[in-house]
Amino acid sequence: MSFGLYAAGFAILIGGLAYAAHLAHLPAQWIMVGVIVMVGIGILSGVKATRQKDSSS
Repeated sequence: MSFGLYAAGFAILIGGLAYAAHLAHLPAQWIMVGVIVMVGIGILSGVKATRQKDSSS
């Protein structure tokens, strides 16, 4: 799976969670903290899931 596809799916997930938090009347500053944390987790897990294994030659 490509990193771009993984990132797009994770961005949709983050957007949905942020919108749900907005509908739950959470303060905007905490929504932004959650979004920043989720972006970091998304980048780390996306790189881990899509990296190529090094072949020993």
